[in-house]
Amino acid sequence: MIHQLSWKVGGQQGEGIESTGEVFSVALNRLGYYLYGYRHFSSRIKGGHTNNKIRVSTSQVRAISDDLDILVAFDQETIDVNAEELKKDGIILADSKFDPVLPNPETAVLYAIPFTDLAAELGTPLMKNMVAIGATSAILDLDPSDFYEVVEEIYGRKGPKIVNMNMMAIQKGASYLQEELTFSRKDLFLEKAVKKKRMFMIGNDAIALGALAGGARFMAAYPITPASEIMEYLIKKLPDFGGAVIQTEDEIAACTMAIGANYAGTRTFTASAGPGLSLMMEAIGLAGITETPLVIVDTQRGGPSTGLPTKQEQSDLMAMIYGTHGEIPKIVMAPSTVQEAFYDTVEAFNLAEEFQCPVILLSDLQLSLGKQTVEPLEYKHVQIRRGALIEENGIPEQTGKQYFKRYENTVSGVSPRVLPGMKNGIHHVTGVEHDETGKPSEAAPNRQLQMDKRFRKMENLVFPVPVYKNVKHANADLLLVGFNSTRGVIEEVMVRLEEEGITANHAHIRLLHPFPAAEFSAIASSAGRVVVIENNATGQLANIIKMNADCREKVVSILKYDGNPFLPGEVYEKCRELI
Repeated sequence: MIHQLSWKVGGQQGEGIESTGEVFSVALNRLGYYLYGYRHFSSRIKGGHTNNKIRVSTSQVRAISDDLDILVAFDQETIDVNAEELKKDGIILADSKFDPVLPNPETAVLYAIPFTDLAAELGTPLMKNMVAIGATSAILDLDPSDFYEVVEEIYGRKGPKIVNMNMMAIQKGASYLQEELTFSRKDLFLEKAVKKKRMFMIGNDAIALGALAGGARFMAAYPITPASEIMEYLIKKLPDFGGAVIQTEDEIAACTMAIGANYAGTRTFTASAGPGLSLMMEAIGLAGITETPLVIVDTQRGGPSTGLPTKQEQSDLMAMIYGTHGEIPKIVMAPSTVQEAFYDTVEAFNLAEEFQCPVILLSDLQLSLGKQTVEPLEYKHVQIRRGALIEENGIPEQTGKQYFKRYENTVSGVSPRVLPGMKNGIHHVTGVEHDETGKPSEAAPNRQLQMDKRFRKMENLVFPVPVYKNVKHANADLLLVGFNSTRGVIEEVMVRLEEEGITANHAHIRLLHPFPAAEFSAIASSAGRVVVIENNATGQLANIIKMNADCREKVVSILKYDGNPFLPGEVYEKCRELI
């Protein structure tokens, strides 16, 4: 028996590949296994090769595996594109309808199964994906009934007849493999997992749930890959809590609408990807100078322009920190797991109101769309902090015609905040430089005073975990560094390096701006090399580190920017080359 394997299903987009992976992975998650899934898909509705690679394990996994145990192929292209990943004696389950051919018979074992024909015998060839799941269950020593509950949930709205047909299709697939092909291998039998109730979700779902738990009651957004699921989730859920989602005409409107709603006192946010964030930059500057709380989610994807809209990349970092014109205080945070995506989203709303500034929650496509097993979220850790927001009737009477000092020059830099309509709270709000009451002012002393006041806020910023640290050695050969979704790969690479006698520590940056320079420098000081692993071409995180931390001469980069996530094996090999 084995404790871990990798399974992939592939075919043409629109052919049911996603639903195949969904039934397979949800069922195994409920059996107690940990899963990590990553979809390769095209930026079109139908057609083009797509696949879903799912890692199954009896312990936590947060990265795609280097190789592949089982490939389910609904067309020849799937074999041609993915067969090289298969382990020696790996298995291909291919639909005999297209007369499958294995280019190199020595690489794997191919079993041609009439998926389409077996499904057609039950009434429709569309159920070929369930036949494939049945065949897979036989290889893994799982009972076909293990999938029935999930099938009923997914297809139950279509009626009991369709549900039963899908269940029969799973049974047919298992029987065909065992009886017609007399399949007898036991080397891929999965160790039984301990059943435990866990969530199975993508990062975007965690962000949306975090926004809901964090008190957001309005979202303004424009659909864009890979951020759309956040809006789609909240379209269904926010109305149940008295909230609403508005699909705007563009990202400019989404951002300005979010600013307006936050000014009115409603926790509001927007979510987009790189092209949308480019359009929001002027509005982000408006939030900065008016000191209006604003939360924005940026799910990074391949750029520039339309670029690779459905592929992995981490190339928005510099833009998120330095993209706005002029200078404003800003917070840029980067969760590295689905759990962190939930808790960090809650914290983003708290920080936005406490420091009255834009907060950007940076994700990437792999984290946002990669589906994985998640331990139950602990809502007792959710806190709502609204900062210096004055309560109703909490403003003293103003003398004469004096306006409320909304931008008062305080020691902390954070000024008292009021909501529209509050008694004695009248003040100006403008995008030009202003005095303490908001009245426009171009006076040089006032300009310096307000700039200093705004930036003074960041001196008091306390972030729960600015750097996730796994420090095993007082002095290490390598310090492996990343942000967002590279955490799982780095954790696996560390284990492999340790087995080779190479000492390694790990630092994952969760607060990208203001950069935690002192904390990071302390970790880096005891490392021979600081290896920064990121999905972009110019080493953006490495350059941020060089600008802020005292380890410039130690920094080396491992970069990947072909649209694919890092694999543990390739990072491991590059790390070995550095020793």
